[in-house]
Amino acid sequence: MASSSSSSSSVALSFLYQNPIKASLSIPKTFSPYSKLTFPSIASFYSAIPRLDYSNFKKINPCLHCSNLPTASTNNTQYEFSDGSSEVELRLELGQGDVTPKDIYVDANESSLAIRVQQSGIVRTLMETSTLYEKIKPAETIWYIDEDQLVISLKKQNYELKWPDIVESWESLSAGNTQLLRGTSIYLVGESTEINQRIARELAVGLGYTPLCTKELLEAYAKQSMESWVNEEGSDAVAEAERAILESLSSQARAVIATLGGKKGAAGRVNQWRHLFAGFTVWLSLSQATDEESAKEEAKRNMQDSGRGYSNAEVVVKLGGWDPNYSKAVAQAVLSALKRLILADKDLPGKKSLYVRLGCRGDWPDIKPPGWDPSTSIDASSPRS
Repeated sequence: MASSSSSSSSVALSFLYQNPIKASLSIPKTFSPYSKLTFPSIASFYSAIPRLDYSNFKKINPCLHCSNLPTASTNNTQYEFSDGSSEVELRLELGQGDVTPKDIYVDANESSLAIRVQQSGIVRTLMETSTLYEKIKPAETIWYIDEDQLVISLKKQNYELKWPDIVESWESLSAGNTQLLRGTSIYLVGESTEINQRIARELAVGLGYTPLCTKELLEAYAKQSMESWVNEEGSDAVAEAERAILESLSSQARAVIATLGGKKGAAGRVNQWRHLFAGFTVWLSLSQATDEESAKEEAKRNMQDSGRGYSNAEVVVKLGGWDPNYSKAVAQAVLSALKRLILADKDLPGKKSLYVRLGCRGDWPDIKPPGWDPSTSIDASSPRS
C-alpha cells in the first residue's frame, strides 16, 4: 500500500544528458518546492507529445466534465500498485457512496495521470501526477469499478522495465536505478567539492552504494588539508594525485565518488578522464541563468566546450543556486537523468564493465579489442585519453 500527495507549490527541474556518442536530450521533471534550483528543459520535446483524444473513449468509459462543480483535492489517497509483464495496475479506494462510471474522469498521457470522481456534487481528485515512473500507451488505458475500488490498467511502452511504483519518486528511482546500474559506480564532478560530497552521500544512501570522497582520501594520504597542499605544491600536483586516486577507484563497484571541484581537481582537465569513464559521470553545475530556457542553452554550450574536462560528463544538472537542505531534490534529479540515460542504451552498464576489465585504457566510448596499446595509437593524444 502506498500513498500519493499533491503539493501546493513545485518547481520544474530538468537536466541534460548525453550518451557516449554525444547525442543529447533534455527531460523536464518536477520535485518538491525549491525556487533556487533551475535546470534546462526543451519545450519542443513535450509539445511534440500529442494528448489523447477521448472523443471515442468516452462512449465506452464516460468521463466526468466538472467545470461548473465544486472541487476538492485528496492529499493522501491510498492506492495499491502492481507491475505485470506488459502493464501496471493501479487500485484506488473510491470511499463511501455510490459511484458509477459516468462519475469517473481518467486522463492519461504518456507520462502523466489525473483521476477524479464526482460524489455528492463535489469533484474529488484521487490522484494527479505529471511524473509517472515511465511512459505508457495512453490510448490503451483501461479502467473499471470493482466494488469500492477504481481499477486502472496502464500499458507500458517498455515491457522489459520493472516499475517499483506508479510515480517517479525518490523511493522508486532509488529502487529502479539499483537494478539498471548493475553495480556501476557513479562519479560526481563539478566546480564545487561541497556539492559533490553532499549529493554523493544522498545517492549512496538511496542506492545502497558506498560513498567515497577523493578530498578525504587525499587529505588522509597527505596528512594535511587540501588548502595547505595546494599552497605548498600547487593545483597541478593535487590534480595528479587525484588522478592516481581515481585510477585505484576505477575497479570499485557500487560506489558514489565525489571528486574535487575547481581548478585543483582532475575532472576539470581534459586529459585526466581516462579512469572517470569507468562509471557514470554527472556534472553538477552552478548556473547564472535566470530562466529554464537560458539554462538549457548554457548546458548545451558547456557540453560542446571540448576545452573543459567537465564536458565529457554523461549527465549535466544545472543548479541556479545551492542550499544543502535540498540535497535530496538534486540527488533525485540525478537519478532521474541516469534512468533515462540507461534506458536510452541498456548496454551502457555492460559496456562500462568491459571498459574496466580491459584496464580503462582511455578508449571510451569506442572500446578497442584486447591488446590495444594507447601509447602507440593516434588516439593517445585525444582529450579522452
